Amino acid sequence: MLASIYIFFKPLNIKQQAFVDVPLFEIKDFTMYELDPTGLHTIMLGSTATRYSNRYTVKDIDYTDNKNKEYIANMQANNGIYKNDIVTLTGNVTYTRDDGLTFKTQKAVYNKKTSDVVSNVGYVAYMNDSVLRGSYIKYNNEKNRIFSKNVRAKIQLQER
Repeated sequence: MLASIYIFFKPLNIKQQAFVDVPLFEIKDFTMYELDPTGLHTIMLGSTATRYSNRYTVKDIDYTDNKNKEYIANMQANNGIYKNDIVTLTGNVTYTRDDGLTFKTQKAVYNKKTSDVVSNVGYVAYMNDSVLRGSYIKYNNEKNRIFSKNVRAKIQLQER
């Protein structure tokens, strides 16, 4: 007499994941130049950058906008995201213009198309010996205009 042995296997429930935000590549210690027929527009440096399908994330970002030929603006921060001509900077953000205007904050958003840099987390700005503090700043590099809220200022006037 033959004995039959039956073995049953239960299929495993494997959870499937769709990876929609996969990095395309990562580079270290880089410099990126943006050029067009009129010349050099921007320079972006960083210690590490990760390229996704729609953005770059950059550590130790150093971003220079040369679009306005009158004033060159430089922004540095611990982290940056470059997406659709918008640069979002976080952590020890420093904005410096070659005429001496400097402001520091913890978060800023720079729009390349409009040349506006905006921070709504508080800032300290310096120009020569003058110091301004406020809760919000919007600065336009092309028009050289600053809009601010809750300003406290120490202005050093220069004699002529």
